[in-house]
Amino acid sequence: MKVILQKDVLNLGDAGDIKDVADGYARNFLLPRRLAVRANDGNTKVVVHQKRLADLKRDKRTKVMKDLGASIDGKVYEIKVKVGENDRLFGSVTAGDIALAIKKTGIEIDKRKLDLGEPLKALGEYKLKVRLAEGVTPNIQVKVIGEA
Repeated sequence: MKVILQKDVLNLGDAGDIKDVADGYARNFLLPRRLAVRANDGNTKVVVHQKRLADLKRDKRTKVMKDLGASIDGKVYEIKVKVGENDRLFGSVTAGDIALAIKKTGIEIDKRKLDLGEPLKALGEYKLKVRLAEGVTPNIQVKVIGEA
């Protein structure tokens, strides 16, 4: 029986795939759990159309992210933080602080897109990657500057 998977099924396929499975497997497992629907002409056309729309949406998003990445690639952002004795920071510089510094220049980036690893806890210059989309990872430079 040909079925169209509605959700990802382990060892079978991903959502949207058209698979040929045993009749009993489809009737007793996939269909009752709403993991798949029977593949007929109407359902197949709907799935093909949905995949085409998803591809167009992903391509458009990637193009927008490439433009955004080109505008921030190689830029230097300064963050002023309070320091104490021996130039030790009070706290640390987080992805949210860096996203706020970027936002002040007119470009809005989600803090979850910044690849810090761990918060910055010392003064200095840091090179960071920004993961905007698949294949779009511009580099930025962050200078952590202390103020008394």
